[in-house]
Amino acid sequence: MTIQSLFLVTLVVDDYDRAKAFYCGALGFDCLQDEPQPEGKRWVVVKPRGGDGGAFLLAQAANDTQRAAIGNQTGGRVSFFLKTDDFARDHAAMRAAGVRFLEEPRHEVYGTVAVFADPYGNSFDLIQHHAA
Repeated sequence: MTIQSLFLVTLVVDDYDRAKAFYCGALGFDCLQDEPQPEGKRWVVVKPRGGDGGAFLLAQAANDTQRAAIGNQTGGRVSFFLKTDDFARDHAAMRAAGVRFLEEPRHEVYGTVAVFADPYGNSFDLIQHHAA
């Protein structure tokens, strides 16, 4: 039996440091790697704290095609889903850190959720599932 998992997703950004400040500062992600690469590039990997899910490779756009994709990598749909074990705690902390929520928290059959955006316009669900 083969076991696979998705562990890294590229997120195209305009500037390494700006993106790292948002994800590690406002969202509280851990920076797993920040290593220089040839031609002025960097290998910057950030991941939500305490989770067993995937991480982002923050990739600074290098040309017009890549710059056009910043903030719209999924055509305006919610791009990513950030699971939490305490919605109220994380929602309050994120708002205090300046994270822009696009809606008020709502209660769905599956849990509590609110959509927020990163500085580029990528949208995320902050979600706490109901206990099973």
